[in-house]
Amino acid sequence: MRKVRSNAAEALADVLADGMTIMSGGFGLCGIPEALIEGIEASGAKGLTVISNNAGVDGIGLGRLLATRQIRKMISSYVGENKLFAEQYLSGELELEFNPQGTLAERIRAGGAGIPAFFTKTGVGTLIAEGKEVRRFGEDDYVMETGLVADVSIVHAWKGDPEGNLVYRMTARNFNPMMATAGKVTIAEVEHLVETGSFDPDHIHTPGIFVDRLIHVANPTKHIEQRTVRQRGEEVA
Repeated sequence: MRKVRSNAAEALADVLADGMTIMSGGFGLCGIPEALIEGIEASGAKGLTVISNNAGVDGIGLGRLLATRQIRKMISSYVGENKLFAEQYLSGELELEFNPQGTLAERIRAGGAGIPAFFTKTGVGTLIAEGKEVRRFGEDDYVMETGLVADVSIVHAWKGDPEGNLVYRMTARNFNPMMATAGKVTIAEVEHLVETGSFDPDHIHTPGIFVDRLIHVANPTKHIEQRTVRQRGEEVA
C-alpha cells in the first residue's frame, strides 16, 4: 500500500469528518504536526474532539483550529498558554476534559495497547476523581481511568521511510510515539524522508505497522513557545 502522500490535503482526504476524535502530538509547540493541523483547518471539519497535551498558542498549532471554531472539546493536561482557549472555555463554548499529564500519557498508551482501563492514585480525593470508580488496593485508594483511542492520530517525526517507520528527535519524542499507536488511522509528517532500509531496526521508535499515511515536510518552522533572553552585556550569576 502506498503510504507516502504529496501533501496534507491528500493525506487527510477521505479521512476527516465532522464530530470525529483526533489525537495531535507534541508538547507545547515542540514536535507538533503543524502541516497536518493546517490541513485540518483547510478541510473545514468541525465539531472535533482533540486529544493533545495542550492547545498550542494563539495562532499557532491547535490555536488555529480554536480560532476557526472547529474544536468542540479538548482532552488535555496543560492549557495555560492560550488566551483564546481560556475565553472559549470560560464562555462555555469549548468543553474541556482535564487530565493530570501522566494520566493523559498513560490513557493514550493504554488505548494503543488495547487496555480499556487502569487504576491510578493520581487524582484520588480531587475533582479529577468525581464520577469515576474508586477502588481500594492494599491500603490505598485508586481511581479508574479509561484508555483513549482516536479516529485519527496526527504526529510529527524527524525521519521516516516509505514503509512508515518513524524516528523522533529529542523533546519531539513526547506524546508522538504513543499517539501513533492509538489512532484507528495514523498520519505522520516527517522532516526527512529516507529510503526503505536506511534505519537500523533497533533505532526505530514507531514501526511502520502503526502508520497509514505520511507526508514529507522539509525544513518546518521550529517555534519557541516562550523566548527568554538576557540583555546584552548582562552578567550571568
